[in-house]
Amino acid sequence: MENTGVVIRDVMMRDGLQNLKDFIATEVKIELFRMLVASGLQRIEFTSFVSPKAVPQFADASQVAQAVLPITPIGVEVSALIPNLKGAQFALDNGVRRLAFVMSVSESHNINNVRRSTAESIDELKRILALKEKHPDMIVDVGMATVFGCPFEGKISPKVVLQFVQQFYELGIRSMAVADTVGFGNPKEIREVSRLCVSEFPDVVFSVHLHNTRGLGSANAVAAFESGVHILDGAVGGLGGCPFAPGARGNTATEDLVFMFEAMGITTGVNIDALLEVAHYFQSVKPGIDFSSNILEAGVPKYLGAITQNSKEQKWG
Repeated sequence: MENTGVVIRDVMMRDGLQNLKDFIATEVKIELFRMLVASGLQRIEFTSFVSPKAVPQFADASQVAQAVLPITPIGVEVSALIPNLKGAQFALDNGVRRLAFVMSVSESHNINNVRRSTAESIDELKRILALKEKHPDMIVDVGMATVFGCPFEGKISPKVVLQFVQQFYELGIRSMAVADTVGFGNPKEIREVSRLCVSEFPDVVFSVHLHNTRGLGSANAVAAFESGVHILDGAVGGLGGCPFAPGARGNTATEDLVFMFEAMGITTGVNIDALLEVAHYFQSVKPGIDFSSNILEAGVPKYLGAITQNSKEQKWG
């Protein structure tokens, strides 16, 4: 059954793992993918094709892709983050067809994060899009980091964000994400930017990537949803986050988002008990992992059991 509520894209395997010091075994990553799929998630970002010198955690991106792509059910959308043309070609060579290219709308953050100006990043995006000549089934999603604030430049004007959206639109991009990279955003700002994006570019599918740096992840998710953005990122256990926000919490926990929306009567298609099994499994292979998930800590109220079970039935019924 098609989900008519909110779609949650889980980024645990990419954003959640990328800053961990210990290498997570390839077989563990594959099992995480199996369990995430079994929970009913429709979208999963499962790795990043980046230099292993820069991010050693993804030195096995090729092996993970070759293992998970053949077992991905019809209707489940998988993607991989790519930082540049080389990463895009590597991903395509390994069978990945949905690529997530990320750049900052803050000049300073983009230089610090990917060692390029924003203009240079857009030129790189153009080179990546040229790969469609050989790979017509390739889809490129563009993620905009620091939309709601930059650790170097402070607040970012919505006009600046829309200018970037316009540039991506002119390049043919119809799937874009806005990210609260360091957790500066609040519901009012999320609502304003989301409404502007949706109203100005109605044929673009927008999503939001919300870090829970200051505890506003869930509130910001509701603001985005009520403003017309129905694809929201989360990470099981609340893993991940931005290295430019030391000591902060990570992504908004997927299970917190599922609990909140299901309790509000908004379907997610995800079974929360299955998500908690993912978290417990990861705890078993990496004892002492620091999760920042409210539902994992407090549990699901018994009265919501029927709601979460109905959600699973809606997804697979």
